[in-house]
Amino acid sequence: MAGKNATGRGIDNKETKLLKSLLNKTEKQQAAAADKVPYYKLFSFADPIDYALMAIGTITAVGSGVFLPLMGVLFGEMIYSFGKNAGEVSKVAVKFIYLGLGSGLATFGYLACWTVTGERQAARIRCLYLKTVLRQDIGFFDQETNNGVIIESLSSDILTVQDAIGKKVGKFIQVSATFVVGLIIAFIKGWRLALVLLSSIPPLVFSSAVLTVLLSRVASLPQTANSEAATVVEQTISSIRTDLAPGIYVGGYYFFYYTSYALAIWYGSKMVLDHNYTGGDVMNVIIDTLVVSLNLRDATLCSCAFAAGRAAASKIFQTINREPVIDPYDMKGKKLLEISGGIELKNVHFCYPARPQEIILDGFSVSIPKGTTTALVGRSGSGKSTVISLIVRFYDPQAGEVLIDGINIKKFQFRWIRGKIGLVSQEPVLFSSTIKDNIAYGKDDATLEEIKAAVQLANASKFIDKLPQFYNSRSSYS
Repeated sequence: MAGKNATGRGIDNKETKLLKSLLNKTEKQQAAAADKVPYYKLFSFADPIDYALMAIGTITAVGSGVFLPLMGVLFGEMIYSFGKNAGEVSKVAVKFIYLGLGSGLATFGYLACWTVTGERQAARIRCLYLKTVLRQDIGFFDQETNNGVIIESLSSDILTVQDAIGKKVGKFIQVSATFVVGLIIAFIKGWRLALVLLSSIPPLVFSSAVLTVLLSRVASLPQTANSEAATVVEQTISSIRTDLAPGIYVGGYYFFYYTSYALAIWYGSKMVLDHNYTGGDVMNVIIDTLVVSLNLRDATLCSCAFAAGRAAASKIFQTINREPVIDPYDMKGKKLLEISGGIELKNVHFCYPARPQEIILDGFSVSIPKGTTTALVGRSGSGKSTVISLIVRFYDPQAGEVLIDGINIKKFQFRWIRGKIGLVSQEPVLFSSTIKDNIAYGKDDATLEEIKAAVQLANASKFIDKLPQFYNSRSSYS
């Protein structure tokens, strides 16, 4: 009994943790939804060429959307022509050919224009995002982001934004034009029958849209089961959705679909008898209401893509609009003709942005005269690396001053003072390039002679000379 009670408590604890994780996930999703940017701001990075492509894409999308209702008109003419000579049927067949050519050109036009402009704007967003990330101060990476978030934004999030400003926009315009034009033609051809069939559109569209969205979510469930809790959820909850919910919506969808046709045929026959409708008129109204309205489920999917794009763009745009505390691109500040190298930290108070409650330096002062070699000795975590980080201005102190040659380091031009400092950290990192490129990274216009001189000063010439391609060897050889 005790063992069973312990097992029961263990299951209860697991369920409690699972419910808490689900609630936390829901809260995060709600917070992400609240942070969505306005949809029109997704197009903030469009240039004149993009505006031209979007205009052409919009016109051709409307044109593509008109052709499906026109097909209903031609079906009505086709049914009417069967009671006449073969020449009338041939004329309708030629019209179908023209309809196919026009529809193909218009569809290709809107897909091409919206796809190209979506890729152009997404590439611009990606470049600007990466440039902004590289511009940020170290505190930004300590507090607000990490490598995983940056990689996810560059790959997944920007693709989501691209989907929201690309061909999905053209598709939404196309199905909207199809629905509006279809209803207009239906009311012109037979407003009484069209008015009755309007009652079938809401349940048809709703069941079709819900079914499409539900099936897409069910298909993605295995990808989200990355932990034990997610696996348990999938086995207990999502299995019910997988087996039961789609079946209900499929059944409901086909029920409304066939009963709508039954209503159309029954009431259409009454219109033929009582109001001189022709068989072609009835077929025209049926196609331009029931068949055309089914395309509205694509509008639902497009709306989901728009919402996802707004949510994904939120954190991307926040990063792009963030002004760094220490801006490496700031060209303001002093540039001295000569620098001696005297360093002084005067009454410095500092704590890392990610750990504001932990004081690292509390009124710390030190003076390092020029031309001397100084060692900072202390236990782990005493602030040795922090002092170096302040000298190279990875961070600024909350109080006190960092002086070089008696001048506050904040008053120097950032790139200039960085170019005067050489730093070899505890864990140096080599870029995936040649040895020469890695050495020249600190100076854009460095000559080969200057690179060799730097190598001599660093006592690195002997091992570089042993590499297969000397200075042109890839850093992986080292």
